[in-house]
Amino acid sequence: MLILPAIITSREARDTQRMLAQALQQEAKAPGEAEVTVDASGLQRFDSSALAVLLECQRLAKAWGKGFAVRHAPAKLADLARLYGVDVLLMPEAVPATATTA
Repeated sequence: MLILPAIITSREARDTQRMLAQALQQEAKAPGEAEVTVDASGLQRFDSSALAVLLECQRLAKAWGKGFAVRHAPAKLADLARLYGVDVLLMPEAVPATATTA
């Protein structure tokens, strides 16, 4: 499981993305793991750059044949993902069943 830092704004996004990409590569190589999971519970301050970082991680995981999900996302991050329409990609557990079956 990857763990997000406390702050991801446009200022930290590039470094955070590099760090997560390296960790993601190790996670993706783990045998028997079908999904890469990111724990967002420690995320305290963020902007839309956090979504860009997570979307890039999701893209990398998919390229390596792995699923991807964000767990324990702060409500404001989930709201922001919903606003941008990427909640289905990043946080499938937070999406109501009616939204995925429509």
